[in-house]
Amino acid sequence: MRLNLNTKIRLGFGIALIVLLLTSLLAYISIQQVAYYTNRVEHTYKVLQHATELRTQIRDAQAAIRGYLLLTDKSYLNNYDGLTTSVHASYQSLRHLTFDNPSHQRRLDTLGTLLTQEILLLDSWRQRPPTIYAARDLVRSDRRQLEEIRAIIARIKNSEDLLLRERTRDRDIWERMAPMAIIGSAVLAILIVLWLFSRIVQELKEKESLQAELADVNRTTTQRIQLIENLAEQVVLGDYKVKIRDKEQDSLGKLAGSLNRMTQTLDNTFEALNKRNLELDQFAYVASHDLKAPLRGIGALVKWMEEELSHELSAQMHEYLNMLKGRLTRLDDLINGLLAYARAGRTQPLPEEVDVRELVAEVAEMVVPHGFTVDLPPSLPPFLTDRLSLQQVFTNLLSNAVKHHHSGQGHLSIGVQELKKEYEVSVTDDGPGIAPEYHEKIFQIFQTLRDRNTAESTGIGLSIVRKIIEEHKGSIRVQSVPGQGATFVFTWPKALAPVSQVITPATVLF
Repeated sequence: MRLNLNTKIRLGFGIALIVLLLTSLLAYISIQQVAYYTNRVEHTYKVLQHATELRTQIRDAQAAIRGYLLLTDKSYLNNYDGLTTSVHASYQSLRHLTFDNPSHQRRLDTLGTLLTQEILLLDSWRQRPPTIYAARDLVRSDRRQLEEIRAIIARIKNSEDLLLRERTRDRDIWERMAPMAIIGSAVLAILIVLWLFSRIVQELKEKESLQAELADVNRTTTQRIQLIENLAEQVVLGDYKVKIRDKEQDSLGKLAGSLNRMTQTLDNTFEALNKRNLELDQFAYVASHDLKAPLRGIGALVKWMEEELSHELSAQMHEYLNMLKGRLTRLDDLINGLLAYARAGRTQPLPEEVDVRELVAEVAEMVVPHGFTVDLPPSLPPFLTDRLSLQQVFTNLLSNAVKHHHSGQGHLSIGVQELKKEYEVSVTDDGPGIAPEYHEKIFQIFQTLRDRNTAESTGIGLSIVRKIIEEHKGSIRVQSVPGQGATFVFTWPKALAPVSQVITPATVLF
């Protein structure tokens, strides 16, 4: 498993830190051991010193008594008293220094008895009259006991000499081990840091190389993505023949191939759509001429019948002829509405500066009868847009409000609210209103809320309005309750929104 640079850095410094911690621990242990064995060596020296002093003090104490007996000089007795006190102190020091050594304690028990006997013996000779013979007898009588004392002290010293050699050796070992351990661990830590540094340098070089490669790949990828974005923009503008020349076998290359196939498909599709629209235009021509011609002929026949046979026709026949003329008029309106719906949004938008207040006033003058009043806000924003489509929206909404009003006179009002990227326009009337369950139905083609035989509506006007607004990326809704009028609210973009690709220009019929 290949570790990344950060992991290697953490791992390397972690190992170096562990080595340093172990080194510190070993150095600490070494120092403690050196201190311990140094202390034990000093302790051994103290034992040896007190043992030597004790032997010397016993010897000097006997020499003081012997000097007194030989020279009759009482100053030797004062010296003797001081030596007996020193003997006792040295013995107690030895007892204290060797309390953890059972063999020494046993030897000191024997030595203590011998020392007591030796002091008693010397004290007894101290009471005798001083003569040369007394000094000789003292030496003879005390020789064996002094030899026993010297032997015990010698055994103690021999044992301590052995301990001294062992402790000195151990101390020397730890003294040598501490610097060796410190130096060795320091060298090891340095080697680890140097290895880590070399690895970091190598990783950084590899990273720089990789970053250069990634920058090159990113630059190439950006250029290729820019080509794809340019293709998308060309497609949005209606150019479906654009192609991307990218022969790479990666994901972007495959995407470029898919986009090329997509644009080819779109080009073929729009060619087919162009053909269909040409057929639709042909149909519109046939509908407006071939279909309307028979309708005009039937209308003329009905008129002739009424004029020439008016005195022969019964009242029932006159009623039937009136119904026939109504049906002919309705059929003519239906054909015109179908043509208008089919061509709605297919006209080439011609952006121009539109004074909305003036536009609404012109539309109201054309479609609103004298019995109705139209209120306009003090100022309506002029902006650059498709005048013909916006005029058609106002025309259908105002005529729809008048057509479905429950009386021959009423009140209409127009309102505009400026939003961030669009205008929200409202057309309000005081007509009969629309129940909530029909708010969506009225925008469907051929849907009307009144009897077709009693109203002039074909059910296409609001469908055309919604189609035009949605083609301009807007929306429309109705706010109404029965008996309180209706408000149609639609949004219209401030900037001219792109509409579906225009195949052939057409004339919009109202």
